[in-house]
Amino acid sequence: MTACPTGIAHTYMAAEKLAQTARSLGHEIKVETQGSIGAENVLSDNDVRNADGVIIAADKDVDRSRFVGKKVLVVGVAEGIRHPEQLIERVQSAPVYGGEPGDGAGGGAAAASGGTGGSGGTGGGKERSVAYKALMNGVSYMIPFVVVGGLLIAISLAVGGHATPEGLKIAPGSFWEDVNNIGTIGFQLMVPILSGYIAYAIGDRPALVPGMIGGWIATHGELYGMKDASAGFIGGIVTGFLAGYLVVWIKKVKVPRFAQPIMPIIVIPIVATTALGLFFIYVLGKPISWVFTHLTGWLSGMTGTSAIVLGAILGLMIAFDMGGPVNKTAFLFGSGLIASGNQTVMGMCAAAIPVMPLGQGLATLIRRHLYSDQERETGMAALFMGLFGISEGAIPFAAARPAQVIPANMLGGAVAGALAGMAGVADAVPHGGPIVAVLGAVDGVPMFFVAVVIGAVVTALTTVALVDVAERRKSGARAGVGGGIKGSAGGGAEVVAAADAAVTAGGASTGVAGPGGAGPGVVEPVVAAPGVAEPGVAEPRVAEVAGVGAGDGAEAAAGGASRTAVAVAPVPAPAAVPGQGREGEAVDVDGVETAGVDVSGDGHGVDGGSGDSAPSAEVLSGYLTEQTVKTQLDADGKEAAIREMAELAAGTGKVADVDELVRVALAREAQGTTGLGEEIAIPHAKTDAVTAPVVGFARSADGIDWGSLDGTLAKLVFMIAVPEAAAGDEHLRILALLSRKLMDAEFRARLQSAEDKAAILRALGEID
Repeated sequence: MTACPTGIAHTYMAAEKLAQTARSLGHEIKVETQGSIGAENVLSDNDVRNADGVIIAADKDVDRSRFVGKKVLVVGVAEGIRHPEQLIERVQSAPVYGGEPGDGAGGGAAAASGGTGGSGGTGGGKERSVAYKALMNGVSYMIPFVVVGGLLIAISLAVGGHATPEGLKIAPGSFWEDVNNIGTIGFQLMVPILSGYIAYAIGDRPALVPGMIGGWIATHGELYGMKDASAGFIGGIVTGFLAGYLVVWIKKVKVPRFAQPIMPIIVIPIVATTALGLFFIYVLGKPISWVFTHLTGWLSGMTGTSAIVLGAILGLMIAFDMGGPVNKTAFLFGSGLIASGNQTVMGMCAAAIPVMPLGQGLATLIRRHLYSDQERETGMAALFMGLFGISEGAIPFAAARPAQVIPANMLGGAVAGALAGMAGVADAVPHGGPIVAVLGAVDGVPMFFVAVVIGAVVTALTTVALVDVAERRKSGARAGVGGGIKGSAGGGAEVVAAADAAVTAGGASTGVAGPGGAGPGVVEPVVAAPGVAEPGVAEPRVAEVAGVGAGDGAEAAAGGASRTAVAVAPVPAPAAVPGQGREGEAVDVDGVETAGVDVSGDGHGVDGGSGDSAPSAEVLSGYLTEQTVKTQLDADGKEAAIREMAELAAGTGKVADVDELVRVALAREAQGTTGLGEEIAIPHAKTDAVTAPVVGFARSADGIDWGSLDGTLAKLVFMIAVPEAAAGDEHLRILALLSRKLMDAEFRARLQSAEDKAAILRALGEID
């Protein structure tokens, strides 16, 4: 099974390499891919039952429950590309998976992240740490609750709310009160969901209940002595990790065989939930309550200081934990002074409250390529919530990138609070955001809006700067790790380290899945690529490689050393793949059953086309035509080549703004090189500078320095451009098709040697 975080190039590159290598060694192999175009070649129960081993080459967690009792080797997806022969050899002596997180060579997710757990050691694959993946898993499940809850509350306040001395209120018993209550439930579930799915990603299903209940406790301060505040989302993150690792630890305890069946469904959840709950209430809750009490007293002593200083401090506190104890301390301090006639302190708080969601939403508009599609959608919702003073709209961003987002939020909040304090802005109700000014509760409205706008802009600019720096460091680290990687058996490309950066177009990324494998909006599928046994080789082995899907773990199996299960994985909704039926049925090619993966060894696609076939006027679903093919690039540098390719695409009439297309493509390059190695580069852009998807291809005789990790110059250049409104993952589908076929060394040779456009189109026609 193969899979990578984005589920595009590397998933299919690994699948091709494993299939090619298995065939050359005389093994039969079935490769399940969980990619951006859906799961393909899914391993059936019979496939797993008959397999002698399972290789999971993935950088995402997968559900391994179907592989209990089989030999399992867990490695990073890069290993499937770089060392497929070694993996097929190692899986024959891999440990048997018994259902525990650490079972199987590579030690599961922990091993894949570079740990040393599990006999057999790690697969050597590099990927995100377990903690990072767990955090992102929780965030991905939390986002819908934030969006739904926040928007329902905002709408109910906008339509049915009115300003009162107690804050914005909705008439009791009204329709809008019911809408508000439903939204409030969404917010109440937000942190428990975050906590629960962090725990799930670490400890699997037994950790889900303790994680969620721990998150609920974290948000209900009355359970540990805080009447008006709680530990907030930071407390939820803490309980999520505590629950996950507590369950992992409990699983290691040896119990009698008769008790094993009830451990994951009764014993572990009860013990972990009770222990975590009591620990938070009696150990963690007391210090949090102490901090809340003493912060309130400290603020009370500052009422006579400079309004600018006090405003900055309150802004920092409001922006720090968005609903946590520090935030609540500042908010309750400001609202408590309203009754005494001092409304300026609440004015400072009111200006800072909307800065976080407005700033984070604005950041997703300023630098769209730094954010995934889901994050950009969340950013739009955050902007709306910010208008109504719902600071929780920024929590998904803070939870996903705390080191960049929280400092940016605090800086913007401090600026807004200080400006409001300097101008003497007053707020007569305990609420914040532009809504209170619109409803007439603010004194000094112009300066209030100035403070909010400047604070939001500061937050946005600081966020994109910090995120951009972090991404550049990340890309540099990947380049350092992956440099110099070359090919192995099968003659395919072995360049892997650029994985994530080289395949994500326009910031698109895959979500993280929880129970059941697939994340929200993601279908959990699997694709197998039956391999062909080498003629004349007795007792061919079956290699089944199990791929990893978002949010699940992979498990493999026991048995002899003659069959191996290989699965390959990325994840969005299934799409038709060349050579594969609509329902995933395989296509027979020269007597060999295949499922979308070229394992024939003749260098042709699954359609069996040859270089002598008639040229196709259109390939890649018609996006690449004779108009978008150039036999020889004039450019000798990356930027010039991208512009030349953009101008080539403009000849189709589908490019509305060449300069903008070039700008977006170069911005994508700044995020990480699209040079895949093996003399290949696939620059791409998702932008409304094009009116319809278009793909271009050109060759460079001397090669262009594209910053490829293997140091090769790019001689085969594909450019993909799709509009923002293009069908879902169309650019990802094109990338997947290209990545898979370009692993064929003979196919690359045919492209290099093609004499004219017609010959190039004949060769490219094999992709479809």
